[in-house]
Amino acid sequence: MVKRIAVFSDVHGNVHAFEAMLADAKKQGIDDSWFVGDLLMPGPGVKTIWQIFDELNPSVVVRGNWDDLVVNGARGKMPLVKPSRVYFARLAQYVAEHTSKDLIDRLAAWPLHRVLKVGSLTFGLSHNLPDLDMGQALFPTQPTENFDQLFEREMPDVAIYAHVHHALLRYASDERVILNPGSVGEPFNGWDRLQKDTRAHYLILDIDSQGIANLNFRHVPYDRQAELDLAKQFGVPYIYLYQRTMATGRVDTHNQELVDSQNKKYGYAEEYRNYCRHLADKK
Repeated sequence: MVKRIAVFSDVHGNVHAFEAMLADAKKQGIDDSWFVGDLLMPGPGVKTIWQIFDELNPSVVVRGNWDDLVVNGARGKMPLVKPSRVYFARLAQYVAEHTSKDLIDRLAAWPLHRVLKVGSLTFGLSHNLPDLDMGQALFPTQPTENFDQLFEREMPDVAIYAHVHHALLRYASDERVILNPGSVGEPFNGWDRLQKDTRAHYLILDIDSQGIANLNFRHVPYDRQAELDLAKQFGVPYIYLYQRTMATGRVDTHNQELVDSQNKKYGYAEEYRNYCRHLADKK
């Protein structure tokens, strides 16, 4: 008996990419799904993203660094120490204004790391490292020793992580398997011709009694102009940056100068401060 599992991550609020992934997963006849973090922001999707997520109903969920940013920003706990922090905070405010406290609490309750057994294999899932959902230690070009850290807890046979937005299959020093499903909403590659593949990326994993029977790295097309139009319709902050992402696949999250120019143009820092004051007044 083969169990077919959709492994997905890094949706980043991209409604049309997530809808395309869901439709494709249904066509592929999946039995289950696993989510490896980063559901919301900077895209326009909040309620619709939750609806798709609940329809998939993943049996395994781990929390990503952007999930933390949503929670901290929505709760008014984002220090505005640099332009990118204003960016995260204002986007989290947008999420909070389009969802309920219960869903923010749901994000906050997700674990950083999960271990489970399917068939004869044990799988360890984390957004990045088992105890750290941020950083560049597991960027695809990093040395194998960095990836060995995925196996230091519970000794899984297969480690699955996300975060770097690259679909990936590689091996640890002892040849245990490392997988990354890539990003549904923001696939990334530093090589320009490969970056042109901006389809929704995810992984279908077939597991049978002997182990991994098949790996299918799926790339699903969707309407990026329709996604940008939706962002404009919903009044998403930083629409200029989202337009750039929809056009090229590149992101400007840490382009401090460009983000700062948008913060100043639209007064995003003051909007977030007002939001925090409103939260304080409600207590």
